[in-house]
Amino acid sequence: MPRGPRRRSESGLYHVMLRGINRQIIFESEDDRYQLLSTLKRLIDVNSFVLYGYCFMDNHIHMLIQELEDDISNAVKRICSSYVLWYNKKYERSGHLFQERFKSQPVEDDSHFLMALRYIHQNPLSAGLCKDLLEYKWTSYREYITEPIIIDTEMCLSILSPDKEKAVDLFIDFMNQDNEDSFPAFEDNISLTDTEVLKKLYDMGISNTSELQKLESQVHISV
Repeated sequence: MPRGPRRRSESGLYHVMLRGINRQIIFESEDDRYQLLSTLKRLIDVNSFVLYGYCFMDNHIHMLIQELEDDISNAVKRICSSYVLWYNKKYERSGHLFQERFKSQPVEDDSHFLMALRYIHQNPLSAGLCKDLLEYKWTSYREYITEPIIIDTEMCLSILSPDKEKAVDLFIDFMNQDNEDSFPAFEDNISLTDTEVLKKLYDMGISNTSELQKLESQVHISV
């Protein structure tokens, strides 16, 4: 059955999720995550898009992005192709790393924007990877309460209050609220967390997913 066209956002804002192909790990180390941050910063600096939020999990990524010179498809393509080229060279692999079609949801109003950002920041909390948002290093949460590095924090904070200090306090309160926000487009039934999958690989003596791919290739060849 052919896939329908991607829903367009009148505001140019999208909540985006990229998942590893076959749900494989896309970050083997902190260096890999830093490389993706570097890629995002480079593309932001040339006005490819504006980034309002992100979360890097082991096998998927959430981002809150606004189109600029590139439409959302081209913006995500630039992100993926740059990171995958680097990743494949580092781990001596070839082929796809991300699922071919990323998931996206248009964000058309302030309320949806704030809920999407909270969903992104609470992703590690929901997965049981931390007990506090500050504990998890790989989200944009800290940039809102300290100094922004690659994130445009002005839009979110201006929604909350014209007074920046008050806005930051309101941001912290809102991001940490218990809620029943639901984004079905990004949710599915996964019995194991990313960390549990990674641990099982290590227990099997496989230090990274590239080794697993090579092992699978050897099995196919021998058969």
